[in-house]
Parts: sequence; C-alpha cells; structure tokens
Amino acid sequence: MNRAARRVALALALALGGAACDESLKDIAGPTPDLEPTFSSIQREIFNTTDSSGRQACITCHVAGGPAGFMPLTEGVSYGNLVNRTSPNKLGAVRVIPGDPNNSYLIQKLEGTPGIVGERMPRTSGPFLTEGQISIIRRWIELGANND
Repeated sequence: MNRAARRVALALALALGGAACDESLKDIAGPTPDLEPTFSSIQREIFNTTDSSGRQACITCHVAGGPAGFMPLTEGVSYGNLVNRTSPNKLGAVRVIPGDPNNSYLIQKLEGTPGIVGERMPRTSGPFLTEGQISIIRRWIELGANND
C-alpha cells in the first residue's frame, strides 16, 4: 500500500473510530502507546519525551536558547507558540489552525510536505514521528486544537 493510500486508510479509521471514542487510537500510537488527541498528552508524549523508537523529545531543540529557540515547545509556552500563530519562516503559514490539520504548518513539517521551508521535523533526520503519531496530532487539530 503506498503512502497516500495508507494515509487515507488511517484517516478513515480515525474518523470511524473517533466518532464513538478515541480509545482505538492506542492501536496506532506505536512508540507512544499512551498518546491521545489532547494537548496535554501531545505535550507529555511527543514534546517532552524521547519515545521508544529513539525519536528525540522535541524540547531537545525547541527550548529557549536552543537551536530552535524561536519556537519553544516547553510546558506553559508551547500552546501559545503553536495555535493560531504564524510561522516566521514561511509567509502565510499558520502553525496550527484549529479544525484544519491539512493546512496546519505543524502537520506539514512533521510529514515533510513539499513546499515547507527548511527540513522535515525532527530535523535530526529521524526517526520521524510515525504515521499513527501524526494522525493522533491531526485528530487533536480536527477536534479544535483545544488547550486540554
């Protein structure tokens, strides 16, 4: 199955499973089995933690004074740096648009979508987030990107 077909299948599974509840997301969370489509879970399991695949915690670089200090993802400031915030590197790009994961620059950077400025995240050339992890972040955005 090619990448586009896997995304469609994963999106369909999320839509069907998410309509009732998000418990089925544990099946696709991969190296972060406790990841849920809430901001607090994304903060804890993705931004703050190196996962079992060896993907470094985002705050390895995204801290004040770090290599990506222009966008700290530490607790207390990460939500405000992401939701409805424009990217200084790409004109017109908004990092997280509540309800619109396809046009959220965060998703584009995580997926390495053509047209991003700079490199796919994490910049270390991987391991990257799995499609399941990205799908759970997409789900959080679809649900309105609440600060929960």
